[in-house]
Amino acid sequence: MRVDLFDFDLPDTAIAQAPADPKDSARLLRVPASGDFEDRRVSDLPDILDDRDILVVNDTKVLPTRLYGMRGEAGIETTLIKQTAADGWDAFARPGKKLKVGDRIAFDGGLEALVLEKRPDGQVALWFNTAGPALREALWRVGTMPLPPYIKRSRVPDRDQDAADRDSYQTVFADKEGAVAAPTASLHFTDGLTQTLMDRGIRFERLTLHVGAGTFLPVKAEDTDDHVMHSEWAHLDAETARRLNAHRASGGRVVAVGTTAMRTLESAAAQTGSLQGFEGETDIFITPGYRFNAVDRLMTNFHLPKSTLFMLVSAFAGLHRMKAAYSHAIDTGYRFYSYGDSSLLDRAESSE
Repeated sequence: MRVDLFDFDLPDTAIAQAPADPKDSARLLRVPASGDFEDRRVSDLPDILDDRDILVVNDTKVLPTRLYGMRGEAGIETTLIKQTAADGWDAFARPGKKLKVGDRIAFDGGLEALVLEKRPDGQVALWFNTAGPALREALWRVGTMPLPPYIKRSRVPDRDQDAADRDSYQTVFADKEGAVAAPTASLHFTDGLTQTLMDRGIRFERLTLHVGAGTFLPVKAEDTDDHVMHSEWAHLDAETARRLNAHRASGGRVVAVGTTAMRTLESAAAQTGSLQGFEGETDIFITPGYRFNAVDRLMTNFHLPKSTLFMLVSAFAGLHRMKAAYSHAIDTGYRFYSYGDSSLLDRAESSE
């Protein structure tokens, strides 16, 4: 499909720079398979859902992988994007053009990295002077949260702001370290909302997908067939898959909380049409015409034009339907992307 079919006008002012306070006060656009849209709040979920719904959340935990250091007398900002070894990470660096292979970058607390490789796409390969759990501990001490580039922050490290972002850019389900970006649909949940949902008989299941920086990469191809999708590590326990299959077989609905949960579930069901245990890299790219096997409803934030995420929601709820929903959202002041508002989509009755 032509990528420009997924384009729309989005004013810069629509991109949220901070989350709603409290988090579950964010707006929620209800998009049923047909009929009118409903303007609600995330806190209304206990009244929208019922005990036929199971919410599947991603329990990945975001690491503070943005590091500020010095190469000699020059300041360097690095954002680690993928771990390659116990002591190695691929990263983006700013300014990166002057970096050379063999350069050393010194960070706070005695942490150092050696530039092993520079790549044409702007990435660098770094080797650290510590490894494994000790490197993770160092990141928690001296790193800051790797917020996406459309959330504007000062390039001067601000510990107070980072402390706020460490709370707001981490979900209440965060458990397994490994992500460099948050599964943002879950950012709206609070402990209180989660408990209220469970009190109403609405169950939760967990899976893991370590969200990578590729989720923010633009689609540069003119046709979706020519886009190379990024891969991310995911895991769905076999027993969880069995429970979800049984729930759907009894007439229940599976609600994916976020596109990362959606991609994991559909990867786990891709071969047989029903869920099985899954562990490994997934590069599933969902565009209109895809046949969904595992998900009935999708809770997700609002995505950017021509992004793989807008393509995914268009495949799920229909391209024309989602363009109309996004037009409504923009016209009525919904806030977009990671710190923005949310939506609850029903699967389209027929694909477009």
